[in-house]
Amino acid sequence: MNNDTEHKRQLSLEGIEQIPLQNFAEDAYLNYSMNVIRDRALPSVTDGMKPVQRRIVYAMAKLGIGPKAKHVKSARTVGEVLGKYHPHGDSACYEAMVLMAQPFSSRYPTVDGQGNWGDVEDPKSFAAMRYTEARLSPYAEVLLADLNTGCVDYMPNFDGTVEEPKALPSRLPNILLNGTTGIAVGMSTDIPPHNLKEVSQAVIYLLDHENASSEDLMQFIQGPDYPCGAEIITPHAEILRMYKTGTGTIRQRAVYEVQKEGIVIKALPFQVSVGQVEREIADLMAKKKLPFVQDLINASDHKDPCRLIIVPRSNRVDVKMLMSHLFASTDLESTYRVNLNILGLDGKPQVKSLDTVLKEWLSFRIETVTKRLNHRLEDVNRRLHLLDGLMIAFLNLDEVIRIIRESKDPKSELQEKFKLTTAQVEYILETKLRQLARLEEMKLKGEMDKLNAEKQKLEGLLNSKARLKTFIKKEIEADTKLYGDDRRCAIVERDAAMAISDEDLTPSLPMTVVLSKMGWVRAANGSDIDPTTLVYKGGDSYKASAVGRSNQVVIFISDLGRSYTVEIKDLPSARSQGEPLSTRANLSAGESAEYVLTGSSGEYFLLATDKAYGFICAYDDLVTKNRSGKALVSLDGEAKILAPIKFNDLDNSLIAVVSKQGKLLIYPTKELPILAKGKGNKLINISSARLEVGIDGIAAIAVVPKNGRMILHCGKRVLNLSATQIEEKITSRARSGETLPTGFQKVDYIEVEQAQEKED
Repeated sequence: MNNDTEHKRQLSLEGIEQIPLQNFAEDAYLNYSMNVIRDRALPSVTDGMKPVQRRIVYAMAKLGIGPKAKHVKSARTVGEVLGKYHPHGDSACYEAMVLMAQPFSSRYPTVDGQGNWGDVEDPKSFAAMRYTEARLSPYAEVLLADLNTGCVDYMPNFDGTVEEPKALPSRLPNILLNGTTGIAVGMSTDIPPHNLKEVSQAVIYLLDHENASSEDLMQFIQGPDYPCGAEIITPHAEILRMYKTGTGTIRQRAVYEVQKEGIVIKALPFQVSVGQVEREIADLMAKKKLPFVQDLINASDHKDPCRLIIVPRSNRVDVKMLMSHLFASTDLESTYRVNLNILGLDGKPQVKSLDTVLKEWLSFRIETVTKRLNHRLEDVNRRLHLLDGLMIAFLNLDEVIRIIRESKDPKSELQEKFKLTTAQVEYILETKLRQLARLEEMKLKGEMDKLNAEKQKLEGLLNSKARLKTFIKKEIEADTKLYGDDRRCAIVERDAAMAISDEDLTPSLPMTVVLSKMGWVRAANGSDIDPTTLVYKGGDSYKASAVGRSNQVVIFISDLGRSYTVEIKDLPSARSQGEPLSTRANLSAGESAEYVLTGSSGEYFLLATDKAYGFICAYDDLVTKNRSGKALVSLDGEAKILAPIKFNDLDNSLIAVVSKQGKLLIYPTKELPILAKGKGNKLINISSARLEVGIDGIAAIAVVPKNGRMILHCGKRVLNLSATQIEEKITSRARSGETLPTGFQKVDYIEVEQAQEKED
C-alpha cells in the first residue's frame, strides 16, 4: 500500500467512533433486552398493563368504542393499534386483545367481545379478527375515567405523529386485580389475579397505616382469586411467604360433590379444561390404573360449563382416597408459579412484595389525583377570571357598548379603562349580545358562586393530606361498589394429595409366570397351573416358572448372573404363546434367562454357583427398575449359577451342601453373608484343582427350616434325614463335610420337608 492510499484511509476514518466488537455487541444486546423488558413483556405497577394492552384500551377509547357504544370489528381496533401505537405483528396484538376479553382468562375483562372468542376447552379456538367484534367493558372505565382530566403524562408514538399515554390513570390497582404473565430476556413475571373487594379494603387500610406490612394486609387479601372457582389449598404460611418475598407457588384443587350420579366435579383449576381432565382419567382407566372407577361422564353444557361425573365401581369405594389419587395423578390439582416481577415507578423491573406493590400504586394514585385536582383548580380559576371580567362588563354595560361602537381600538381602551386582562377583554368582545340580558347576568352570578364553592373545596383537598386521603377512599369505595364481586376461589387448607401405589391399584390375583427354553414369557391366571401342559412354539418347551400375584413383580435370573424385573400384570396372557423376554428387558447378546423368582419384602434367597461360592440376598436387592438389569452374581470362568432358593427364617434355618464327590456339609445360614451382589463366600471346602477340572463342585444345595427334614435323591435311591439327624450333623461353613453312605456319591437333588411333629 503506497502512502497516498494510507493517507486517504486515515481521512475516511476521521469522525467515526471505533469501539471493540465485544463491547458493541454487549451494549446492543443490553439495549434490546431492556426494550423487551420495558416495552413488551413486563407490566407497570401504575395501571398493571403491558404496553400492548394499554394501547389497545387507549385506541378503543379514542375510537369511541366504549361500554355503551356499538360493537365494532376487532380488525378495526387492531389496525388502529398497529398503525398508530404498536408497530408489531397483528396476530400478537389480536391474541393480547383476546386474552383481555376471555372471562376465563381475565378476572375482570377489559374488553367486551361478541362472536367466537374461544372457550375453556380450547382458548386458542377464537375466530379471526375479521369475524369478531368488540368494545370496552364497563370495568375499563376504572382505567379510563380520569383520562381527560389533565392527570396523564403523554409521550410521542413510535413515529412522532401522535401522542400516547405513558400510563392510564387507573382508579384501582389493576396490577393485582387481573394479574398477567410474561417472558422477557433473562426474567419473567407471573402475577395471579385477586379479588377487587379485598384489594380495595387493603388499599384503604394502607391509606391510614402507611407502614403496614404484607402480613397486615393479608387480613384483607386472603390470597389470589382466579376466575375458575377452584379451591386454593396452599397453606396460609406459604401464601404469606409468597407475599413477603414476591415469589412462590399457589396450588389449586378441583371442587367436587358426591351426588346420586356419582362424584361430580363442579370447578377446575385455572386454565384446566374438562376435556383435558376427561382424557387423563380415561387414559388411567384404559391402562387399568383406576380399578375403582366404573364410568366417566362428561355432562358439561352451556348451563353447566364444568360438570364431570366420576362413577365409582361400588358404594364401598373410599371417595376421599379415590379423589386424593386423582388429585395427585391428574390436573384436578395444579400448581401455579408466582413471581411479582413488575416495572416500578422508577421504570425498573423488580420482584416486589405485596406491601411494596400497593404502596407504589398508592403513590401513583395520590399523584394522579393531585394532578387532576390541580388541573381542575386551574380550569376553575381561569373560568372565574373570565367571569370576573364579564361581570365588570355587565355592571358598566352602556359604557362598554359605547366604547365598542365608537373606539378605534376597543380592546386596548376597555383594558385600560376597566383594568382588565387581555384574556378578559377578548372574552367580553366574543360574547354575543343576547348573552348580555338580565337573565344571563343571574346565571353568571350562579355559576360564579358554584365555581367559588368548588374552588374552596379543591383548595381544601390540596392543602390537607387527611382530606385528600378521605377523598381517595371515597372514590375507591365507589368503584368497589360498582365493580366488586364476591371471591370465587375459596381458600381451604387440605391434606397433601397421595397417589395410590400401583400395587394397591392392581387386583391381587394369583398368577403363574412361565419361562420357555427359547426365552418366551407369559402369565397364567391361578396358582395350580401345570406349565408343562401349555402350548409352546415349535421347537420350544417349558424351562422355569414361579407363582406370584398380579400386583407383584417377577424376577428373571440370567446365565450371566444378572437380574431383570418385570411387572406381572404387564406380561401377556398364557392363552397366547407369550412374547420374548427381550421385549421387556434389555438382555445382552447371547444372554438367556435361567430362573424365575417371585417374592416380597422380608424374604431371602440363597444364591450359589456350582464352583462352591454363594451368599444370601434380600428380596429388595434383587428388584431393579433398570431395563438393562442389575449385576447380581459374579461368575468366574466356567461357573454356573444354581437355582436360587427362597426362605424366610434367617436366624433358625440351615444350609445343606452336597458336593459332587458325595460330601455333605450342614451349617447355620447366619454363617453366610447377606450381600446385594457379588461372588460370596466359599460354601464347602473343595480343592481348587478339582474345581478347575470340573470333577468336583456343588451337586445339590438346600435351605432346611427349623425342625425340618431332608431327603437326598440319588437316582432311584433316597436317603432320609430326620430333624434330629440333621441337628447332629451341624458344623461350620467351609469345611469338607462328612462322606455320605455308599451309593450317594452323585446326589441329584435335595427335597426339604417341614416336620409335622418334633422327633425324639
